[in-house]
Amino acid sequence: MGERTAVIIGARGGIGAAFADALDADVRYTRVIRLHRESDPPVDILNEASLASAAISCADMQPDLVIVATGLLHSNSKGPEKSLRELDPDWMMQNYRVNAVGPAIVAKHFLPIMAKNAPICFAALSARVGSTSDNRLGGWHSYRASKAALNMLIRNLAIEWQRKNAQSVIVGLHPGTVETPLSAPFKGNPAHERFTPARAATDMLSVLQGLKPEQSGQIFAYDGTLISP
Repeated sequence: MGERTAVIIGARGGIGAAFADALDADVRYTRVIRLHRESDPPVDILNEASLASAAISCADMQPDLVIVATGLLHSNSKGPEKSLRELDPDWMMQNYRVNAVGPAIVAKHFLPIMAKNAPICFAALSARVGSTSDNRLGGWHSYRASKAALNMLIRNLAIEWQRKNAQSVIVGLHPGTVETPLSAPFKGNPAHERFTPARAATDMLSVLQGLKPEQSGQIFAYDGTLISP
């Protein structure tokens, strides 16, 4: 078996770091490239030039796995909206930029440098709340809509890349409720089972390893179940 390279975008976050740690411990991977704002080269999901530069630096390695482990649910001053009156155009656009546009631009620059004639996997963290058919509670307008947009982009990318590499798998991953700063403000919700980042990363990597090209373009939960659009 030849050398295998994994690239993690957002590798300083809770889930991103756990992905990188798990892959470092996986004997099937020769290299694990951790990219984040303070890596070399530095990467910012909102800065296309930084993503393009990072892709160039990884091109000779022809990574066969790229995971986008970034996301935005709340900030110091803003959280997911509970009602229509809380909608703020700037906050909505920030959600779209981080949760949908950023991963799409990662794909723009990283998919072309991945292995051409071998199995490859490109995955981005999505969320069950991005499913329109599964939406029974409403609210969280910007987050839900931005993740729904990401899910559509995942489908589009999968269709296009199947024409370039029939062995490609491009999917979204729902990690569940993970003990990270992103979910910290919502610890009081007893309805969701909570996982450590290490557990979530291990579960999602197990899902990725079992996927086949015909499943490309879909969204999967940490337990392998398919999330409907």
